[in-house]
Amino acid sequence: MQLAFYFDQTRCTGCYTCVVACKDWHDVPAGPASWMRVSTIEKGRYPEPFVAFLVTPCYHCQEPACVPACPVGAITKRAKDGIVIVDREACLGKDSCQLCLEACPYGAPQFGAEENATMQKCDFCLERWEEGKLPICVAGCPMRALDAGPVSEMEARYGQVRRAVGFTYDEKLRPSVVFKPKPEPAAVQR
Repeated sequence: MQLAFYFDQTRCTGCYTCVVACKDWHDVPAGPASWMRVSTIEKGRYPEPFVAFLVTPCYHCQEPACVPACPVGAITKRAKDGIVIVDREACLGKDSCQLCLEACPYGAPQFGAEENATMQKCDFCLERWEEGKLPICVAGCPMRALDAGPVSEMEARYGQVRRAVGFTYDEKLRPSVVFKPKPEPAAVQR
């Protein structure tokens, strides 16, 4: 089984509740590390501006680039559910390495502000998942723009769209995400 996120780009208002809920739940201190990020995509111009938002957790790729990039094997992919986890005790730290961050096209590996901070990232709220609960970002989203579960269930429920405004699907890595993209007006697509 492979777990996946679903993101409805038409519902997201860019409120950052998912970001705050994630930082709070995981005790990630204020600073540069954020396991869930929200990007604002602006296109077009008056009278037809276009704004969309994109959430970026770790997409727990089916073939994650970060795993082979780690020289000490601190990053692994769980066989039972496809969650990509990091052993922060084994990580060499940002002052010595950062190869995982360079390898990931989605910027999922995060480093705190402290000296030689070790890598941290979204772990699909592993402890919540094992209790039968959804990740905190999903549970906290007031617009219900997020969902999570086995990729087969996400595809059955929401379809198989792998593209969204601001996101490029990597065919080799196969990020575990399904989208409902926000349609761009014809004037913006030109």
